[in-house]
Amino acid sequence: MSTTKPRIAIVIGSTRPGRLGPEVADWVARQAKERAFADYELLDVDDFDLELLSEPTVPGAADRDYDNENTRRWSSAVDAFDGFVFVTPEYNHSVPAALKNAFDVLYPEWGDKPVAFVGYGADGAVRAVEHWRTIVANARMVAVRAQVALSLFHDMGDDGLSPMERREGELATVFDQVEQMAGALAPLRAA
Repeated sequence: MSTTKPRIAIVIGSTRPGRLGPEVADWVARQAKERAFADYELLDVDDFDLELLSEPTVPGAADRDYDNENTRRWSSAVDAFDGFVFVTPEYNHSVPAALKNAFDVLYPEWGDKPVAFVGYGADGAVRAVEHWRTIVANARMVAVRAQVALSLFHDMGDDGLSPMERREGELATVFDQVEQMAGALAPLRAA
């Protein structure tokens, strides 16, 4: 068994101007900083300028051989991680288009990796997270059960993000589960 710590990406899933994603992701990253069993890094979808479904070959058939440079950069970034925490807003009772597109332009890079969710929105993005659970299953990802549902009304104020006290414990459970699953899935990723 490898003694290398898993690398977990905290994925900022909105590209909308004025988005709350970076603030939420920074809070997640601060909580992850002291984790002993994994290394966490921010990964912002907005940094990759991904066009909408711009690859001519279906990602499952492309086998990481993409035509567009931005897709290749995104592929390399995603491939380097052993698991993910998606920081996702809820837009119109569903997932944000930018993160869905970023997910859809790749395929093998996601396989046999765990994913956890920190959602934010009027109702804590619970509908978006439920949609994500069905989406990621198609790419052979394992969604952990724990999640954090940040409410715009209870966890955010005039001064920005101010999570309720219990959120840190919820997030610690998310980290525990994604780290455990990253370790359990490691033999599949090595095959």
